[in-house]
Amino acid sequence: MTDSFETIRQRMVQEQLSCRGIYDPRVLAVMAEVPRHLFVDDAMQANAYGDHPLPIVDGQTISQPFIVAYMTQALQLTGTENVLEIGTGSGYQSVILSRLCAKLYTVERHNNLLSGARRLFDRHRCYNIQSKLDDGTLGWPDYAPYDAIMVTAGGPEIPEPLVAQLADPGRMVIPVGDQEVQELQLVTKKDGLVQVEILERVRFVNLVGEYGWEK
Repeated sequence: MTDSFETIRQRMVQEQLSCRGIYDPRVLAVMAEVPRHLFVDDAMQANAYGDHPLPIVDGQTISQPFIVAYMTQALQLTGTENVLEIGTGSGYQSVILSRLCAKLYTVERHNNLLSGARRLFDRHRCYNIQSKLDDGTLGWPDYAPYDAIMVTAGGPEIPEPLVAQLADPGRMVIPVGDQEVQELQLVTKKDGLVQVEILERVRFVNLVGEYGWEK
């Protein structure tokens, strides 16, 4: 079965990523390496590499492979960055980021999710990940500023604390919109100027917190 998953994962990279605009060789390599099927329930492992999101515990989801790769590529990581992730989820996106940056700080509001993700971090020897249970819309000011920030839930606006904690220069990707559909926005900060670029229409779970949606 391990060989079968390896084959399916390579096919995923070719058919869902490289032919749809994912060009960063480091992103493609890590997507081909990390075993996505280990981040979903056993009953869903056969569907882990499909071109769609999957449900996980506490009403959350694991994003489709293309969105994971697309958001990761948008950060333009080189391997030297300190990165903040808002919404640890299953831990899959976290592991992807950890292989591409120097240090990853990830914040999750669901204890069940964070506990499971931490076990997978240990299993994959992701020793450069630090995580905590908290309101992600507040960021993690203790380790700011961050060269890059990724938000994996959709909110009504860009949380002010995240903009403040973004380094100059720095890049952030975040879904912004209503509770049904959002625009994936790329926020860049350079020379004190903050600019926003619209990338894609997406649909994420709610970003809940002081600077997001109410619980």
